[in-house]
Amino acid sequence: MSGYQRLGVNIDHVATLRNARGGQSPDPVEAALLAVKAGADGITAHLREDRRHIRDEDLRRLRTELRVPLNMEMAATEEMVNIACELRPHACCIVPEHRQEVTTEGGMNVASQVDALIPQVKRLRERGIRVSLFVDPDTAQIEAAAAVEAAVVELHTGAYAQGTEGELARLKAAARQAASLGLEVHAGHGLSFGNVAPVAAIPEIVELNIGHFLIGQAIFDGLGSVVQEMRRLMKAARSAEV
Repeated sequence: MSGYQRLGVNIDHVATLRNARGGQSPDPVEAALLAVKAGADGITAHLREDRRHIRDEDLRRLRTELRVPLNMEMAATEEMVNIACELRPHACCIVPEHRQEVTTEGGMNVASQVDALIPQVKRLRERGIRVSLFVDPDTAQIEAAAAVEAAVVELHTGAYAQGTEGELARLKAAARQAASLGLEVHAGHGLSFGNVAPVAAIPEIVELNIGHFLIGQAIFDGLGSVVQEMRRLMKAARSAEV
């Protein structure tokens, strides 16, 4: 399962910066188009219930202007499912969402929500949307993701990025399990130039979604340059099979 690995760039925090002052600048759609020009294979944007960064209009513009897949991150709520079904992005990644959190704090507890998720996933699939579930690298959660008929699991790499012992081994085992169940495997959260290679080298992981680090580093190096450097590191890791 090694070979080319896609890079999805999350542009949420361009919108965070815009919203700090109001107005239209910096424009997250412009950032998305620049990231694609630099080598991003797709764009991720999280429409939160409180609209703290990405707004509905941002998503509509992204859907119209992008020529690469749009991945809409969202909570498992009726409002968000309705918006996704109307917008019809390429994919939806369902994530846990808590109003007071600064950023997504962990994977979904899919195993406790199977009955609720089945009809939501079905609605999205019937609209031609690929459904991904953001989960910790945990056996029960991956089995539950397969049970609700998601197409993809995105493995939460936050604990790995924080240096938690044994987390890389957990990610490798989870990626193998998910692939064996017919799930496409993505990963993301907290990845940077310094820690991406071991995750990128996991052969079952076909896509990495990275946002905060790239947008932050772009302040110093420019968004095009940091996307190109991340692509280079990912390619080198796949070639070396770290």
